[in-house]
Amino acid sequence: MTTPTNSAVNVSKVGYVGFETPDLDRLVDYYTNVLDFVLVDKSADQAYLTTTFDHHSVVIERAETKRARSFVGYQIEEDLDSAERRLRDSGYEVQRRSDIAPSTPDVLIVAEPMSGTPLHLYDAQSGAGATGYTPLRPTKLGHVAAFTPDLKRQQSFYQDLLGFKWSDTVADFFVFLRCNTDHHAANFMASTKYTGMHHVAYETRNLDHLQSLLDHLASRDTRLEWGPGRHGPGHNIFTYHRDPDGNNIELFTQIDQMADEALGYFEPRPWHQDFPQRPKTWEADIAAINSWGGPIVPQQLDH
Repeated sequence: MTTPTNSAVNVSKVGYVGFETPDLDRLVDYYTNVLDFVLVDKSADQAYLTTTFDHHSVVIERAETKRARSFVGYQIEEDLDSAERRLRDSGYEVQRRSDIAPSTPDVLIVAEPMSGTPLHLYDAQSGAGATGYTPLRPTKLGHVAAFTPDLKRQQSFYQDLLGFKWSDTVADFFVFLRCNTDHHAANFMASTKYTGMHHVAYETRNLDHLQSLLDHLASRDTRLEWGPGRHGPGHNIFTYHRDPDGNNIELFTQIDQMADEALGYFEPRPWHQDFPQRPKTWEADIAAINSWGGPIVPQQLDH
């Protein structure tokens, strides 16, 4: 697979993700008291939370029903005037809005193919975020995974329009895409059975940090559904649990890094299967799912 060189825009990081919930206070409590996010701003119907200096990493909105990944925000390298022109020239409808959030007064919105999920493209976030890091708080929003009925079409959209690069594929049903040095910021699982978000992932600094956060989860009666283990693609050490709305939450560390795109392989690590470890298509076996072995959780792979 070739790496696109002429995308309409170039995403540089995943900035935030939106959730809709009928119980705003319960989900805010989870993010602040279980995951130790900072609550930046809250109204009767909306809350902004963050792990970093950015104004928000997570936006929670009150709604009649639950919905995860109601929108995703991506920071782009281009100025918005140029980005808007290039997106329109590529044949995509673009909205430009100034009322999305107090920290992003100028945002371009494009609809993700098939799902219609709004993608917010912005050049920077302003406003106060978190100051420093606590022993528990995740370092950042790492990636957002979703189901799609057409994997090839979705992959082409993210690569050709948004500048993502291919990192790995598992068989013919799970693709991993990067927009910076991290192995993936977006990944998609082919499915005609499910729609919406598969999981959202938050990064921890190292194993000690991950352990401390998991012990804190246990003290708050939040139990793991899967892990710890080590994935094949990305090689991140993973754990999965459910938030109060049932959303699938990954906490991870040690994800692969593509430090030099010209070299085309991930920074060497002792646990890699290939030397060097290049993007590839993995067989759907235990080495890809969890190189440490252990039980497989069927609902995590159901598609």
